[in-house]
Amino acid sequence: MRPFKVLGIQQIAIGGLDKAKLSNFWVDIMGLTKIHTFTSISENVDEDILRIGEGPYSVEVDLMQPLDAEKKPKVHEPQLNHIGLWIDDLKACVEWLSSNGVRFTPGGIRKGASGYDICFIHPKGNEEFPLSSQGVLVELVQAPEDVIKALS
Repeated sequence: MRPFKVLGIQQIAIGGLDKAKLSNFWVDIMGLTKIHTFTSISENVDEDILRIGEGPYSVEVDLMQPLDAEKKPKVHEPQLNHIGLWIDDLKACVEWLSSNGVRFTPGGIRKGASGYDICFIHPKGNEEFPLSSQGVLVELVQAPEDVIKALS
């Protein structure tokens, strides 16, 4: 039996070489609210964190620009970079998925740009961990109590 539950979509992440152009569309034209920014040299990213909706039902939209377009990870390729899922018990989820052959990206569980514990399912399997998200990078995000309560 699966010891965790996927509660809903936490975020979508969109990459591009020019964050200002992304922001023009998503903030100025579509009207999403900019919450804050995040920069990480190790993750090669300068991002704006946007929000659709309010409270535990909101969905984050991350607009990501690489700090260096020549370095990895290339947060702008593909442009729909990843999808984030709210998980009710991230630790149990990662343990169970790993024991069932799901491949994760390096880095393990860590704090993400919005302050929640996160980790990523690798888009491609390998010999040791043959199961993957089949070409789509998936971020698993520990849901806070208000989200667990609202979406359970």
